[in-house]
Amino acid sequence: MLANAVVARDLTLALRRRSRVIQPLIFTLICVSLFPLALGAEVNLLARIAPGVFWVIALLATQLGLEGLFQSDYEDGALEQWLLAPYPLPLLIAAKVFAHWLLSALPLILMAPLIGVLLGMNLPVLHALLVTLLLGTPVLSLVGAIGAALTVTQRRGGVLLSLLVLPLYIPVLIFATTALEQAAAGLDYTAHLLLLSALAVLALTLAPFAAAAALRIALE
Repeated sequence: MLANAVVARDLTLALRRRSRVIQPLIFTLICVSLFPLALGAEVNLLARIAPGVFWVIALLATQLGLEGLFQSDYEDGALEQWLLAPYPLPLLIAAKVFAHWLLSALPLILMAPLIGVLLGMNLPVLHALLVTLLLGTPVLSLVGAIGAALTVTQRRGGVLLSLLVLPLYIPVLIFATTALEQAAAGLDYTAHLLLLSALAVLALTLAPFAAAAALRIALE
């Protein structure tokens, strides 16, 4: 299936250029190490702000690879072939987004328990952090794909891409951090997880079609 081939191709190219995989991890580690230096090593303060800090870092780390999501395919002419191929363009875009999520978000999710322990998160907050990351990071990748499609023909369109997608990330950030605050207070945060789930379903349903339309507009 072509979608599987797209995922396999992107993962293979990423492994050949390992800096693309390591970059979000290094960015995360640097940011996590800077916050204690800036705010002090007071344990209670770090534990209180750690979930929100990690979510902001995850949001920015996911943003790092978005500019190149379709760029190489545009430069080698693959995107034009996608438009002509007898395959649903939204399905191919969903495959690209899945590969981007595997490369940018999944490593951060796997690192979250270690970073959470280092920053003094307790077990309920750490559990809530992992769940919100699993539900929220796909939304970041899917929404980001729309902006990447709109700016694919722009040289150095990273700034424009950020201006387009960062405001759309705000609901995910609000619901996720509120859920973590509820978890830290020992309160039920199921409602916020349901809202994140609804955003994930909505993004998975609509974002590939919106990105496909954006690609057609950009390549006209």
